[in-house]
Amino acid sequence: MNKRNYSKELDALIEENRKNSVVPKLMLHACCACCASYVLEYLSEHFEIYIAFVNPNITEKDEYEYRKSELERLIHEMPLKSKVTIVPVDYTPQEFLFRVKGLEEEREGGARCAVCFNERLKTTAYLADEYGCDYFATTLTISPLKNASIINSIGESVKKNVKSQYLPSDFKKKNGYKRSIELSHEYNLYRQNYCGCIFSKN
Repeated sequence: MNKRNYSKELDALIEENRKNSVVPKLMLHACCACCASYVLEYLSEHFEIYIAFVNPNITEKDEYEYRKSELERLIHEMPLKSKVTIVPVDYTPQEFLFRVKGLEEEREGGARCAVCFNERLKTTAYLADEYGCDYFATTLTISPLKNASIINSIGESVKKNVKSQYLPSDFKKKNGYKRSIELSHEYNLYRQNYCGCIFSKN
């Protein structure tokens, strides 16, 4: 079976919208400013973007608030091609801990992470419907430490329960990850060394 090229699928979708002179609305889950940097630079040429900072996995409140403030600063300072709006999202770390109960000892990238991806994408998809967005997506696929196939499979599963469509991606491709590092240095962004949950930090 041929491995899907999510990056090419996204390019084809963007080209189709361009031909039809369509600028769709996108609800984009952002995990942090660093990962969002290249993704926003790339997608803001083709979408009106709403940002969902849906990250209950960030166990410590100070860490959560700092990452959120860095994302807000980036959006304010970065010259983007189209309007980008951050939507309000509740911070619910206890909900995350409840969802992953029993999976505390799982390896990074395993079952606990899949539950985490699912919860964040599900909330993002519901927000996409609430805000009348055509698509929802996540910046998570820019990380070389995260499996894009798993994330995209979860996104496509979540879309079955909402009106909005899932936007396939593998943002690390086409030097996306490299570009995110360059932008992180350019804007002096906080680059954390763990995903956010207490299990990852430990």
